[in-house]
Amino acid sequence: MSNNRVSRRQFLNYTLTGVGGFMAAGMLLPMVRFAIDPVLQTKAEGDFVQTSQKVADLTEEPVRVDFSYEQVDAWYKSEVTDTAWVYKQGDQVIALSPVCKHLGCTVNWAGDSAHPDQFFCACHGGRYEKTGKNIPGTPPTGPLDEYEVAEQDGLVMLGKKIANTLV
Repeated sequence: MSNNRVSRRQFLNYTLTGVGGFMAAGMLLPMVRFAIDPVLQTKAEGDFVQTSQKVADLTEEPVRVDFSYEQVDAWYKSEVTDTAWVYKQGDQVIALSPVCKHLGCTVNWAGDSAHPDQFFCACHGGRYEKTGKNIPGTPPTGPLDEYEVAEQDGLVMLGKKIANTLV
């Protein structure tokens, strides 16, 4: 047996330090996991969503295209329906977000009879050109967002929203 005897005080000190360390680790590990977990998750951004709109049917007149995709919020999955205004400019397919930059209302193409070739926000009289550029003197503070666009099997595919590149 060893000659180094552990006193009662040292034994309690070692035991309480060990137990305290395990308790601290038990509390800190979930917090660290919570902080790091979003970095470790795979992102589905950049995925394109297929719409029912055929590219061959597009003209220079914007048409409203509704599309749906699955959205995951933590453990809750839901089907989200969204909208885009899609048209052709030459050979390029353009898709604009219908969300007004003033207060988030929905804009409509030719919604105002006084300005038939513009997007119109009925909430506060906001107007946008066909490219999504906001008309000076109206409430919107910036241009409409644009969707990334691709074509697959003759159908329009819409990606994530990006800042307007047409303006």
